[in-house]
Amino acid sequence: MSYAAYIFDAYGTLFDVHAAVRRHAQAIGPDGQLLSEIWRAKQLEYSWTRSLMGQWRDFWALTEEALDHAFERVPSADKSLRPQLLDAYFKLDCYPEVPTVLKTLKATGARVAILSNGSSEMLASAVKNAALDSVIDDVFSVDALQIFKTDPSVYDLVTTAYRLYPGAVSFQSSNRWDVAGATKFGFRTIWINRTQMPDEYLDLSPSMILPDLNAVV
Repeated sequence: MSYAAYIFDAYGTLFDVHAAVRRHAQAIGPDGQLLSEIWRAKQLEYSWTRSLMGQWRDFWALTEEALDHAFERVPSADKSLRPQLLDAYFKLDCYPEVPTVLKTLKATGARVAILSNGSSEMLASAVKNAALDSVIDDVFSVDALQIFKTDPSVYDLVTTAYRLYPGAVSFQSSNRWDVAGATKFGFRTIWINRTQMPDEYLDLSPSMILPDLNAVV
């Protein structure tokens, strides 16, 4: 079945959130993976907490704060690497299959877009660095609303902009909580389960579970 729009989460779905630490793995040392995992976990936690308390800070500020926290948790990592890690995060690598998948979907005449918690500047940088400018029609950032996923108003950015019913949208995310929110909103959802995590939010199941984006097309 074809859809009028294929919408992708950015971080963890199109762009590898652990690529920044891997790029400097030798300098960081053996605890690099732990540092990266804490960085990502706190980044997300901060976004949910800020949404619930109604105290907005954009995703880049939360990314910086989460890295600072990760450094405190992993004292073996050299804090002087902070500027390099943040620069690398601003220019994250995309997963290998992403360019081909997006080009194939765009060739069908469907709209191809990003819907992300990322700030507008972060997303513009990532898209440009991965040379996806020509295949991404639109980038929807929560900056416009100053609230993060999974608030329903975030998913409504797409349906309002494209004047579509939710059922005409296929939404892809590697984050199960994001898939749950999009399912509740009414999107057809695909969970890109890259790390083979067990399912959760069983009352809000995705339409499909895939190991990567290849089978989306």
